Amino acid sequence: MSGTADDATSATHRSIAPRGLGSRAPTTALTGWGRKQSASLYDVFVLAVTMLDGRPVDEILQLAMDEVPHLLDCRPEGCYMLRDGRFELEATPSTRALGGRAPRDLTDPVEQLTALEGEDGAVHFREGGWGWAVGLRSSGGLLGYLLVSAGKPPPDEDRFLVYALAQPTGAALYNAEARRRDREYARQLFRAIEERDAVNERLTALVAELEEQRTVHDVLARTSLTDEGEHGIAAAVYELTGLATRVEDRFGNLLARAGPVPPEPDTKPDPLQREQLMHDAMRELGPIRHEGRLVGLARHHGEPLGSIELIDPEGTAGEAEKFALEHACTALSLELAHRRSLAEAELRLRRELVDDLLTGADAGGAYARAEAIGHDLHGPHHVTVAQWRGTAADDRFLGAVGRAAQGRGLRSLLARRGDMAVLVVRGEPRDSGLYQALADEVGSPHGAVGVGSLCEAVADIPRSFDQAVRALAVRRQSHPADGTTTCEELGLYRILARDKDAGDVTDFVREWLGALLDYDDAHGTDLVHTLTRYFDHGGNYDETAQALAVHRSTLRYRLQRIREVSGRRLDEVDSRFNLQVATRIWKVSGPAF
Repeated sequence: MSGTADDATSATHRSIAPRGLGSRAPTTALTGWGRKQSASLYDVFVLAVTMLDGRPVDEILQLAMDEVPHLLDCRPEGCYMLRDGRFELEATPSTRALGGRAPRDLTDPVEQLTALEGEDGAVHFREGGWGWAVGLRSSGGLLGYLLVSAGKPPPDEDRFLVYALAQPTGAALYNAEARRRDREYARQLFRAIEERDAVNERLTALVAELEEQRTVHDVLARTSLTDEGEHGIAAAVYELTGLATRVEDRFGNLLARAGPVPPEPDTKPDPLQREQLMHDAMRELGPIRHEGRLVGLARHHGEPLGSIELIDPEGTAGEAEKFALEHACTALSLELAHRRSLAEAELRLRRELVDDLLTGADAGGAYARAEAIGHDLHGPHHVTVAQWRGTAADDRFLGAVGRAAQGRGLRSLLARRGDMAVLVVRGEPRDSGLYQALADEVGSPHGAVGVGSLCEAVADIPRSFDQAVRALAVRRQSHPADGTTTCEELGLYRILARDKDAGDVTDFVREWLGALLDYDDAHGTDLVHTLTRYFDHGGNYDETAQALAVHRSTLRYRLQRIREVSGRRLDEVDSRFNLQVATRIWKVSGPAF
């Protein structure tokens, strides 16, 4: 019996002996282990049961490390797990307490463990002593190493207990990893289910939204077929949204209403406030909220034509109501654009009237034509002209001028004359702030406005126009060149009109500047321009040179050349005055001399 038991024990040892142990694997019979070793094996068995109760990796490894000192005269030095082909120190409560490092430093731990090639074997610590790496394995292969150390190598029967501890530890680690994969799979599956449900919800919402949009299209299409105009559009919007609806033109005039709302006073809103609302709405792609209303803009080619407003003081309108409002605004845009095309014919009549007024139209016919297009030509008027640098006087620019004039409360007739916008304005001439309003409309301050004199009769309009053009020219030659100049500010320039006395003015300019003008034409110089700038800056050398972008010595040379060519002395009072007047006339009149 004794021999049979010994053989069985030896066979058991051989079956669980660690790889790499070789002939040093313990072969002592069970009866020779003693009571302590038997108790240790029982502790390992109990520990294995504890490890397999669903604990995470770090707790399993900590249990194994805590058990090492109880099994043999050794201490644990850490666990290195194999991840993606590289050994890494596993964080456990004991290693965290040491700041994420092992109790003792290995000499190149990754290289040493890699060199073992999956087998168990000795490792070397910087402090010396005995060290051993025990493999933690599962059916899938090597998972990592448990490192132990001692002052000297323990006997084989004690070292066997470490291998007995490593086997359930590896199995527990494998189970923990399997549980982790299962949990991750479950999370991914749950996430996929949630995403599927979310997609289904979005599809359901999309179908409902498309159905609502189809209803909007059907209702508005029916309105278009019945040719009900603004009233039909207002009724359709009320049917779709359930909110009281107002349709207004761009100036705030009521065109139609629908819904159970007491009629509001049809008083026209303040023009400046209405214009600001139009500006705010133009900057947005969709409807905007304003004073308890949801306002949608009907626009055509970048211009506001009118608006549809939902009375919504509680702010209950959502995306469906906004969608209906936006499409209703499209229908209103088509309606108002057609009406605008009819108005353009009237606009042409207005421009033709302005052209005739500027050239001296028959008074009786002018009054009748003005009344036909809605303008009262009786009473005081004046002419204002506007020109913007880099901006052609096209329909877009004239539209900006018209909006700016209306925003400033100017009642006027608008037309184009050459590269200028011309307004025949009711009332006395003044700086009405048109320049700043137009600069805001155009988006650039680089422009000028000229204002002519008062006209008590239609026959005076050509004179006011001529003065406005001259004021504009003076402003463009002034410093700064941007802003407004009225006829009252012309001063000397007011007597320089090209009338029956223009010949005397021409003779005067030729008398004082003729030699310089001829010299400039013959030699391609700009002596007259230099002299003009010199007078503009009060004879200051530094300012004149800076304005001409030349050196001071160059300016001195040019002035000396001016004296030689003209035969005039700049230090004589009379010569200086006459030359300055001549340059002023030349600057305003241009190349006519």
